[in-house]
Parts: sequence; structure tokens; C-alpha cells
Amino acid sequence: MKAANNHFAKAEMLIRKPVSEVFKAFVDPEITSKFWFTKGSGKLEEDQTTEWTWEMYGFSLQVKTHVLHENKKIVIEWGAPNETTIVEWIFTELNESETFVSIINSGLKGDADKIIDQVRNSTEGFTLVLAGAKAFLEHNIRLNLVLDRFPKGLA
Repeated sequence: MKAANNHFAKAEMLIRKPVSEVFKAFVDPEITSKFWFTKGSGKLEEDQTTEWTWEMYGFSLQVKTHVLHENKKIVIEWGAPNETTIVEWIFTELNESETFVSIINSGLKGDADKIIDQVRNSTEGFTLVLAGAKAFLEHNIRLNLVLDRFPKGLA
């Protein structure tokens, strides 16, 4: 059976750390920059806009935070004008030392080929982000997954 709206991407991962620590890792750019973007203009705050920068790609974007429920959920809007999408993180505390993180990127627009491309890229990207967060939070290892996604000469 075909879903009524399959215009979304999803990535999920268990991170063996307390929910408060995992949540903070996605809100505070001092931590997030260890596994995703290289610089953020400030912590995520509800109804505020921040800027995230990937210096290795010479790319920045504005991020508008719509929902910030501590240790539960983050909802942002990001993307080029007229092509913004919604990204939602859901943090499920499994026990005092394990958190299940689900990331859904929705509101993808365009023809079928463009949506398929966006679903593929978003799923791949957020899977790398979650794997990088897991390695950093659980083992204090920086895997450079986002940096190595598009190596120089292949990008």
C-alpha cells in the first residue's frame, strides 16, 4: 500500500547516552560542530533564527526553530527561499543511559525525480549525522563523516 504522503526522509539511531546529553548535542553548536556543521551563530531557541555554516563547503544557511521541547523534540525550518523543508528530531529516552533519536525531513517539493533525489540525499545525510553524533557522544571520536561525504576532487 502506498503512503498518502511519502515526501519525507527519515533516519534513526540509538545513542547510548542520557537524553539530556543527546538533546543538548543538537541544540548547542559548540557540540554539534564536532560531528555536523563547523560553526553555528548560537544555540537553538524557539522562535529564533540561527545560522549554521559548513566551512569546508563554503556554505551557510538560516535555521528557524519552531519547536524546542527540552529532551523531547526539536522542529526547525531550513533551506533556500521557496524550497524550505521541516526537520523534526524526536528524542525517546529508553532508560537513563540510552536515547533513541528519530530525524524526519518533510515538506519536500518538486516532481517525482526531484523528491526521490531529496529523500535519498536527506536520508543519507542525516544517517551520517546520527552516526557521527553516536561516535562523538559515546566514544569522543570525531569521524569526519560530513566532511568526507564530498571529498575534494569528487564534489
